[in-house]
Amino acid sequence: MSHIGPATGPDKRTLRREILAERNRLAADDLRKAADALAERALAMPEVARAHAVAAYVSMGAEPGTLALLDALRARGVRVLLPALLPDNDLDWGEYAGEGSLAHVRHGGGRMTLSEPTGERLGPDAVTDTDVVLLPGLAVDGRGIRLGRGGGSYDRVLARLERAGARPALLVLLYGSEVVAHVPAEPHDRPVDAVVTPSGVRRFA
Repeated sequence: MSHIGPATGPDKRTLRREILAERNRLAADDLRKAADALAERALAMPEVARAHAVAAYVSMGAEPGTLALLDALRARGVRVLLPALLPDNDLDWGEYAGEGSLAHVRHGGGRMTLSEPTGERLGPDAVTDTDVVLLPGLAVDGRGIRLGRGGGSYDRVLARLERAGARPALLVLLYGSEVVAHVPAEPHDRPVDAVVTPSGVRRFA
């Protein structure tokens, strides 16, 4: 994939469109290889290696794949929490018990289908008891500012962590070219601690 966006950075909507178009060009074999490499890189991180509980998500379409990582964490005995989208775009959480414990759930009048845990709902505050939070994203810049999909669900998660005084490691999983020069930031944006790509890990101050 090529570098996306000029040094000054396009607006969020344009940047999202460019990155999604690039992802949609990836072949299935490239997606599988990237997912395996992401899992290997993430599992080698000290904060992931010592985690007892990780909040994660199930990747969709051409997103950097997460299932290999989820299964590896579970095999280590890590408690893995996955989100369930609520009507107000906030997130509830449930425990991952293997790929068979997921259900495809339609949201937004059928415009979006997500894989969500089928077990007991633990409440939106369950995320505050995790050691690591894996955040979906489309890009991150050198300050650690993450570009999300625009729904605001993870802004609520980050605000909830802050209110609770919780400090899990915040990691975003991306393809290498999605580490860009600039992501337009809002006053409430909270930087992530590190980005994991198939080729390595980059930490932010």
